[in-house]
Amino acid sequence: MKRSYLVTGCAGFIGSKVTELLLDDGCGVMGIDNLNDAYDVRLKEWRLARIEGRRGFEFARLDIRDRQALRELFRARFDGVINLGARAGVRSSVEDPWEYYETNVTGTLNLLEMCKDSGVAKFVLASTSSVYGSSKDQPYGESAKTDWLLSPYAASKKAAETLTTTYHFLHGLDITVLRYFNVYGPAGRPDSALYRFVHWISEDKPVTIYGDGTQSRDFTYVDDIARGTVAALKGVGHEIINLGSDSPVVLLDVVRLLEDLLDRPARLTYEPAHPADVPATWADIGKARRILGWRPRTTIEEGARAMIEWYLENRELVGKTVA
Repeated sequence: MKRSYLVTGCAGFIGSKVTELLLDDGCGVMGIDNLNDAYDVRLKEWRLARIEGRRGFEFARLDIRDRQALRELFRARFDGVINLGARAGVRSSVEDPWEYYETNVTGTLNLLEMCKDSGVAKFVLASTSSVYGSSKDQPYGESAKTDWLLSPYAASKKAAETLTTTYHFLHGLDITVLRYFNVYGPAGRPDSALYRFVHWISEDKPVTIYGDGTQSRDFTYVDDIARGTVAALKGVGHEIINLGSDSPVVLLDVVRLLEDLLDRPARLTYEPAHPADVPATWADIGKARRILGWRPRTTIEEGARAMIEWYLENRELVGKTVA
């Protein structure tokens, strides 16, 4: 066995893919997930089933807010921790900000404490492009101001980022903070825009657009994100690094692309823009290239096609998970 890592949120969209890559590389992975009902648990169980039983993989159903359970877990020796266990989603965080802070902030604090006490030197934190808020300076560079946050989700992730700075300074932990941009792909979160669009168009349901549809997003394919996350295990000291496609796409153009790939028209309906939504996201990924040797490989056309193929093969499962 090469190295052993703790991956939190291993049944999640990104966490399951990161776990697969580590196992493919011969690493040992202790995966933990509380399998909460933030969205349909069957999708998490589907992802988990793809990695359970693989050589080098162990699983524990565990909540990162549970300090005592983490303390027992950290009796094992890990070469690093990748914290992908989080509550994600901008709009839902407005409805239940407490859940987001408890998981994203307290959970991160617990893990940092365990690393400090157990001598685990490397920590990778999944953060989000949402921390850039309403900034109009695009593309977003990591040094851009992150003072104007539009959702409790973004605020909780920014708070977690500040904790990593403290633990690097006080305790010498080597930490990489990754700001993910609009991750999509097969087996994605049912509340994400592309997932819903594919479902709605495929099932001839109305496609809801919030705002006028001219907002743009830096959609980044999950396999690319997972590669960047594994690359972030290298020693960097303390760095914040964007992972995005660097190719933002207008939302209505994405809908048209999905129409073409599915060979079905979309029945568009419009709702007012949500106050927590930003008009655009766009990643400056120069730092990821320099430090991690990373760049995205998957175009939106290739990624959307793969996502659609997965959806059609798993229609019975995923059709029940989308509102």
